[in-house]
Amino acid sequence: MGPEGGTVNRAPRPGRAADVESVAEPRAEVMRDDLVRLRRYDGHQVRQRLRDGFSPAHTSVVEVDGAFAGSVTPRPDGSGEGLHPEHFHPAPGAHGRGLGTAVPRRLPDRADADGVPVRLVVLRGSAARRLCEREGFTTESEDPVDVLMVREPRAVRSPRRPAAGR
Repeated sequence: MGPEGGTVNRAPRPGRAADVESVAEPRAEVMRDDLVRLRRYDGHQVRQRLRDGFSPAHTSVVEVDGAFAGSVTPRPDGSGEGLHPEHFHPAPGAHGRGLGTAVPRRLPDRADADGVPVRLVVLRGSAARRLCEREGFTTESEDPVDVLMVREPRAVRSPRRPAAGR
């Protein structure tokens, strides 16, 4: 159960082409304040940029009580040796259910298992940067609008095995 009584699916479902507008709208809403602050907000452009790069094959959708609650698109990075999560935005009404902290925690776990880094881009001055820093991401580079953050893989502990002969 989610904090407000909604049932959050334990495993996100694979994305579908029909999800594009469900993903584009929360992106525009979530990014609005930061992009206005940076004097870069254009609602149509924010939505269109997502539509142009939308990849159902890399997208996972989170649902609460069967309704869209958010998504994330963890693409392989350009080197093929890491993950680059894109388009992670909880839907309006889904805030306060732990979705914002679940993704920055679960993707690094997946990357740790594969021994690869996670790279993501956040807007300068956004709360997302502080959240990612708490989860072990560091700044790799930044420009006047974007901050590229990275979390290097950590060693994955294997389960203890009983000593031979016992």
